[in-house]
Amino acid sequence: MPIVTFNNLSLAFGTDQILDKAEQSIEAGERIAVTGRNGAGKSTLLGLISGDVTEDDGNIWRADNQKFVTLAQDLPERTDQSVFDAVSSVFKNIGETLSQYHDLTHHMAGSDAENKQLAKLQAALDHADGWNISHRIEATLDRLNLDADAPLNTLSGGWLKRVAIAQSLVQDPDVWILDEPTNHLDLDGIQWLESLLLEFPGTVLFVSHDRQLMQSVATSVLEIAHGNLTRYNCDYTHFIDRRDKAREVEAEHNKQFDDKLKAEETWIRQGIKARRTRNEGRVRALEALREERSQRVSLKGLKLQVDSGRSSGKIVKEVTSVNKAIDGKPIIKDLDLIIQRGDRIGLLGPNGCGKSTLLKLLLDEIKPDSGKIKTGTKLQTAYFDQAREQLDQNQSVHEYIAEGRDFISVNGKDLHVVSYLQNFLFNPDQSRSPIRTLSGGEQNRLLLAKLFTLPTNLLVLDEPTNDLDIETLELLEELLIEYKGTVLLVSHDRTFMDNVVSSLLVFEGGGKVQEYVGGYADWTTQAKTTSASTTDKPKQKIESTDHETRKKQKAEIQKRQRDLDKITGQIEKMEQQLEKLNSRMAETSFFDLSPEKQTETYDKASTTEAQLDELMTQWELLESESNKSG
Repeated sequence: MPIVTFNNLSLAFGTDQILDKAEQSIEAGERIAVTGRNGAGKSTLLGLISGDVTEDDGNIWRADNQKFVTLAQDLPERTDQSVFDAVSSVFKNIGETLSQYHDLTHHMAGSDAENKQLAKLQAALDHADGWNISHRIEATLDRLNLDADAPLNTLSGGWLKRVAIAQSLVQDPDVWILDEPTNHLDLDGIQWLESLLLEFPGTVLFVSHDRQLMQSVATSVLEIAHGNLTRYNCDYTHFIDRRDKAREVEAEHNKQFDDKLKAEETWIRQGIKARRTRNEGRVRALEALREERSQRVSLKGLKLQVDSGRSSGKIVKEVTSVNKAIDGKPIIKDLDLIIQRGDRIGLLGPNGCGKSTLLKLLLDEIKPDSGKIKTGTKLQTAYFDQAREQLDQNQSVHEYIAEGRDFISVNGKDLHVVSYLQNFLFNPDQSRSPIRTLSGGEQNRLLLAKLFTLPTNLLVLDEPTNDLDIETLELLEELLIEYKGTVLLVSHDRTFMDNVVSSLLVFEGGGKVQEYVGGYADWTTQAKTTSASTTDKPKQKIESTDHETRKKQKAEIQKRQRDLDKITGQIEKMEQQLEKLNSRMAETSFFDLSPEKQTETYDKASTTEAQLDELMTQWELLESESNKSG
């Protein structure tokens, strides 16, 4: 049964067309992930569905029997207000009564005045059905493991996020709308949220850059792009496949269109005689073609590249018996670590465990309490700060990137600032705008744009994926995989970790930091193996003992990975060759060729297929060895 219906719905902000005559419906019980580029209108779409944003044209119908509740991106303010009071405040007048009753029952001394006040509050709650609401609040806080009496100013960002979730969930929504719900949550928090969303009995609509969350939770995907809404009734993985195929079809259509436009442009430029006799209908058709071409927006606008600088020494960092404590609490304990050129290492652990502390140690911003950190030669370091402290909000985008110049040098090439910023999807008007006018995702994109202008062979990235759209994430992944230098990465994005890192530093509590080969999925497999057996340690675990042994392990792992990458590239190339040959043999014109040419093509296809089979066998063998020794 539909609970929301769009009819010819349109909405624009200035010159930006968010929706253009959109048609769509949402059924009860669906879990829909909303995706699209930064600035496409994802949050606006959620606002339209909730009723917080009003359409320009058309109409939107919402079922009267459905309660729509939104979880916004913003966290509750850090005040001395208690968690109970913050959650009860969503009920306005009755919420204030509940807060007074809660505070009084927890702190009353038993005076006559207090007893009279308590009786007055009880009567008010009886009259307004406050006891049911009180029970709902307490049950929600218990379900979310929140301390009712904890002041908000004592909570971390992750726990404040839980308070925000409690504020929305306690309203008992039928339709729960969530905008970037994983922001501020660590991995444990994200997994907890996944379970919460899967257990929710109503309808869920959410915007997220966390692809694994989308895959786990969403039953369908709604993509917003260039004023259009496209619905995919499938999970996230199949959405990617269908979207990519649709874009291939669109690219072929655009090519045919451009060929036609080119031919018409040639005709219109013919000599005077031709112009005297030209068909006016054809001229009007050409004008329409030009207009259609101008409306086309490329999906391949973002171009990421990084200046890898000069090559560093083989050893980037060598950590020996390092200890670090903060306020007497061990953060890093007896850490031995070797980081070699080309390593892509992820740091994994809950909020506040010490990931940022370890980065500061490795960057020589702070000193260890004991032990040594040896820095390799020829290092050029660039640091991405999740807090965006590098940004002067009053500075213009142009000033931040080029420091007053009109041209910047990237990989030895001089580029105009405006042109360079367009590679990162900033239009010319934005280049002169203050940074404070940019969205969170745009500010992160700006940080990356600045970072990639710096010659560097060591990239240190602290939560670079926050607020980025998925297409930008995928491009950033490709860049980091191809990057020739060394990468240290902190992220709670499980898919991003899986796709980028070659090993993980996992904070296991009590200052223990353990290195594992592979990404997040590899680590979870190894963790299960560890819990299943207390006697045998997982083979994939890198022991923190002898440096020389660990050097050899890493060298073997890296060689195996290089071999895998090489064979993977050969397989892809061979598959493309075979596809071209098969396509050629399927064409009608193929049978017009001489028998010799046909035989030659058949033989080439057969040989290519045999070579491909051999490469696949080699790949499977290497992959098996990697899994065994990994």
